[in-house]
Amino acid sequence: MTTRYRPVLDVSARPYNNLLRRLNDDDYALIAPHLMRDEANANDLLYNPGDDVRMVHFPCGPSLVSHLVSIEDGRDVETILVGREGAVGGIVSEGYLPAYTRIVVKFGGPFVRLHVSKLEAAKMNSKTLRNVFARYADCMLSQIFQSTACNATHSIEQRTAKWIIAAMERTDDLEAVPLTHEQLATLLGVGRSYASRVIQAFRADEVLDTRRGWIVVRNRDALKIRSCLCNEAVKTHFEEVLRGVYPTEETQTS
Repeated sequence: MTTRYRPVLDVSARPYNNLLRRLNDDDYALIAPHLMRDEANANDLLYNPGDDVRMVHFPCGPSLVSHLVSIEDGRDVETILVGREGAVGGIVSEGYLPAYTRIVVKFGGPFVRLHVSKLEAAKMNSKTLRNVFARYADCMLSQIFQSTACNATHSIEQRTAKWIIAAMERTDDLEAVPLTHEQLATLLGVGRSYASRVIQAFRADEVLDTRRGWIVVRNRDALKIRSCLCNEAVKTHFEEVLRGVYPTEETQTS
């Protein structure tokens, strides 16, 4: 993806990214002059496997990024979603290491970028900033662990409900997400026809409805009942490690 970065002109106005907003004023001041605002579209590629990781990408607002792992039959399987609670690329390493997954923009919108070298320089100057990013890396690892367990033990229906709820928590719309049947199939690692059958079953039960390119939630409580508890487990860990960073209904309306 070819990107034209624009410097953040007003460093006092923090971007709508919960991880950046979690930093104290002194730590944020270390990186604020180097943050660059950008807009990304759905399906924009951030990294391919093997690419040098040179830039940290912070999704803002409703923007959402997915980590995809390609398997031998040609399918891409979603591992985790990252929204305004976090960032992708060079979180722990010093950068210039090869990316392992393909990282793609799932829902387009505003982003903030930061060169890995600038982040590393700021970490060298602040123990508390290093601590926040190390804690976030721990939270991201917990998502990966939980996703692995979820894929191994829970039904397609449970995982469908979980992914829709996870996407909704990271967007500004509490009733709908811009998700196609094909995108949902990728999230679940199944064929499109299978994903469509699951959606049709949810529609028959009046849990969901569909519009062109959108899934609309008609009964949020029923959707939660059909979901596994993996989202809640991840959210609980986020709250213990980085309180207030994971998006919730409370933070969306505040």
